[in-house]
Amino acid sequence: MGFELGHPENLQSSRFIASCLVGGIVIGVSVLGLYFGYPSLGIMNRKKKRPVRVYMDGCFDMMHYGHCNALRQARALGDELVVGVVSDAEIIANKGPPVTPLHERMIMVSAVKWVDEVIPDAPYAITEEFMKKLFTEYNIDYIIHGDDPCLLPDGTDAYALAKKAGRYKQIKRTEGVSSTDIVGRMLLCVRERSVSDTHNRSSLQRQFSHGKSQKFEDGVAGITRVSEFLPTSRRIVQFSNGKGPGPDARIVYIDGAFDLFHAGHVEILRIARGLGDFLLVGIHTDQTVSEHRGAHRPIMNLHERSLSVLACRYVDEVIIGAPWEVSKDMITTFNISLVVHGTIAENKDIEKGTRNPYVIPASMDVYQLLESPLDITTSTIIKRIVSNHEAYQIRNEKKAASEKRYYEGKTHVTGD
Repeated sequence: MGFELGHPENLQSSRFIASCLVGGIVIGVSVLGLYFGYPSLGIMNRKKKRPVRVYMDGCFDMMHYGHCNALRQARALGDELVVGVVSDAEIIANKGPPVTPLHERMIMVSAVKWVDEVIPDAPYAITEEFMKKLFTEYNIDYIIHGDDPCLLPDGTDAYALAKKAGRYKQIKRTEGVSSTDIVGRMLLCVRERSVSDTHNRSSLQRQFSHGKSQKFEDGVAGITRVSEFLPTSRRIVQFSNGKGPGPDARIVYIDGAFDLFHAGHVEILRIARGLGDFLLVGIHTDQTVSEHRGAHRPIMNLHERSLSVLACRYVDEVIIGAPWEVSKDMITTFNISLVVHGTIAENKDIEKGTRNPYVIPASMDVYQLLESPLDITTSTIIKRIVSNHEAYQIRNEKKAASEKRYYEGKTHVTGD
C-alpha cells in the first residue's frame, strides 16, 4: 500500500515528522549559538572594544596648570591620551627660543597624571605624513586642541588637515594663564629688582593677584594681561585624587614654594613618593615665600602653584598654605611617617638658619635629606630668561599681540 497524504493516519504521521524536523532545526541553531557566542565555553572570544585614543601636542614650555587642565580635558574625550612634545628646533623656527629644553619638557609632560604616552620631537604643525603616522602606528582616533587659534608663521592653521579629515576635537582654553604671561611676570620681576630703592617694591604676586600690569619706558614688561586666574572649588576637585591614605599607609611629607613648577620639582617628588605609600605636599603661602625669598617672589600665586602640584602623578594630596615650620602637632594630625627635603633648593643652607623648619621632625628621627636628581631651581628658570632677555621680549611681544586678538574676539565655549 502506498503512502497517501490525505489519509488521516498518514496526515498525523506527516505532522509528527514535520514537528521533529522543525524542533531539530531550532535546537541545532541554539546549540550553534552557544557554541560560537559565549566566551565562557572557550570556543570563541568576542572582540573587546578598542579604547579610544586621542592625541594632543604642544610645546609645553614653562609648563603650568593651564597646560595640565588642557591635558585633563583631552583625556576626558577618550580612554587613552597620547601627547606629542614639540622639538626645540621646531619651537625656535615657529615661536622663538624655548625656556626649557626638550628633556625637561618630557619630564614635565610624562609626570602629568592624565597622560598615558608621550611622543618626543613632535612637529609643530600636523603634516599629512605625521597625521598618517598617528592614525596607523599610534592608532589615534582624534586630534585635540584648544579653542585658541594656532597659526603657523605663514598664517595658516596648524590643525587644518586634522579638521579636513574629520578627526579634530576642540577643548576650552584655561583662562588666566599662559606661558607668555609667566615670561612677562619674570621680565617684570627682573625690571622691578633693578629699579631704584625708592620705587615701591611691593610683592609682584600682589600685583598679579589684582590683575595689574606695569609698563615701563623701556618696554621690558610689555604685557597686557597678568594673572587673571579665578580659582574655583570645582577646579581643585577636578585636579584632586579624591582618595585619602589607607589605615596603615606610610605617609611622606615634603614642602616648598613650588614656584614655576619645573622638572627639578617633579624629580624630587618622584623620589619622595617612592619612600612611602602616600605623598603629602605642603605648599607655602605667598607671604611665607616673600619673607624667605624676597618681595619679588612668588611668580605664581598660591592657588596656581597648588594646581600645578596637584596635577603631578606622584602627588596624592596637598596642603594649600602649609606652615613654614613642621610641628609635632602637624606630624600627629596627618600621621606623617617621614619628612623629606631635597639638597637642591633656593635656600641651600635652610637647616643652618635661625628658623630651621625641620628641627622637630629631625628630633623625632623622622627627617631625611634627599639627593636632588636635577640641579634646577626657580632661580635657574628666571636666569634663563635674563640671559636671553631680548629674544624673549620679542617673542612675548608677538605672542601678546596674538593673545590680545584672541581675547577681543573671544566667545563663550562650553566645557571645563
